[in-house]
Amino acid sequence: MSHERNIKWLNDRRVIYRRDPWSDVPTVETPYYKFYEKGTHQCYHLFNSTAKITTYRSLKWHFYVLYFLNQDMHKDENALPFFMLFKFIANKDNGFVTFFISDKKLEEIIRDVLTNGGEPPVNKKRKIIFKPWTPLTPEDKMRIVGELIGRSRRIDEEAIYQCMLDLNEYGKKITVGRVAGLLNCSTRTIHRNMCKELNKEKQYLNNQL
Repeated sequence: MSHERNIKWLNDRRVIYRRDPWSDVPTVETPYYKFYEKGTHQCYHLFNSTAKITTYRSLKWHFYVLYFLNQDMHKDENALPFFMLFKFIANKDNGFVTFFISDKKLEEIIRDVLTNGGEPPVNKKRKIIFKPWTPLTPEDKMRIVGELIGRSRRIDEEAIYQCMLDLNEYGKKITVGRVAGLLNCSTRTIHRNMCKELNKEKQYLNNQL
């Protein structure tokens, strides 16, 4: 049975699950997006696409991010306890994960996060961050991605990976044809620059949709 993600529960309790870069400065900023030519690891936008959490590793990373973004919660005695927040996310009925997890395993993960969390978790590098509530359609965003990433640079693994991330974020299946279209090159060029790691990541991201 498919369950819709209960994001309202988080909003009602003022849980922070989005944060733009706090010290990295964008190369270009418009009313619609920020562009970081060298990329930034400081973008945390959880639950931004329809993709759900499919592995223990991904679930733990989401916990680390939520702990990092909401560290001030423990200072408020009326705030939602982290343990309760994590259990809510891990409950399949709430629409965030695709699998069931035992109480023992969940407690083990939570204990590790509460013991070792607090620093910015390792994150994928992003170049383009679209602002919330922009009137742009997914097609508009993909066009901008192609223009910014594909302009005046060679087609390499980094450019391909950025396109893969953006396609996934907007709920589109990653195909060689779509990546080639965004980068304005041939599918042969994409195949030539797709390493084994990128192919594995492509499969992983598509499996999340």
